[in-house]
Amino acid sequence: MNFFYVINGRKFKQLSIIILASFFTAGILYIENFSNLPVFSAKDVPKAIYKGEGKIKEVALSFDISWGDEKALPILDTLKENNVVGVTFFLSASWAERHPEIVKRIVEDGHEIGSMGYAYENYKDLEDLKMKRDILKSLEVFEKLGVKEVSLLRPPKGDFDKRVLKIANSLGFTIVHWSIDSHDLINPGKEIIVDNVTKHISNGDIVLLHASDSAKQTEDALPEIIQHIKNKGLEISSVTELINNTKAESKEIQ
Repeated sequence: MNFFYVINGRKFKQLSIIILASFFTAGILYIENFSNLPVFSAKDVPKAIYKGEGKIKEVALSFDISWGDEKALPILDTLKENNVVGVTFFLSASWAERHPEIVKRIVEDGHEIGSMGYAYENYKDLEDLKMKRDILKSLEVFEKLGVKEVSLLRPPKGDFDKRVLKIANSLGFTIVHWSIDSHDLINPGKEIIVDNVTKHISNGDIVLLHASDSAKQTEDALPEIIQHIKNKGLEISSVTELINNTKAESKEIQ
């Protein structure tokens, strides 16, 4: 922020300008701090988690899966080979229902499961009751598969508004977005995916990756991503661990 002073040789006016500038700066800082309240703030405004506070040197890797059975297991193998435990997989429950063996493997490998609802329909296009039914149906599926305490929700395609957020919160879910998008779903090339994730990664980031069959290059990019994160001295954690270890940053949703 730049301040411009008119110097006229009068100390009183100089002092007045300095005082006014101080008040102005304090006001700006107050507004900025107020707009970045933690997600668990008492203020009654819908918020979605997109990043940890950043005081602890850790990041969360998250993988979305909505269809296919060819890419999930190789990605799980890659995580195991690189000694990574506790990432978060957001699953469409209709996909999970069709692939119980992969869900079991995710849990056995020590990873976290979050929901993307059941039918993978855009929640902004659904009426309230249909949205609630979809979210609750996903819970029923996960419970049948032995996955307990699913409380994180990533709306299909990451698309949501204040109405979606309020309904999710009323059902006990925390909506999770991301601060870094790998863009792996468009298959831009392994090196571009690595660069998309690593060029700006820092404490508290939540990274969006995919383990659906349409993400054909994620498996190849993953070892370099993991190595870069470790080289920066960052720990890889689940989204829940990131939330619990720091104050989660959030954005007001209109």
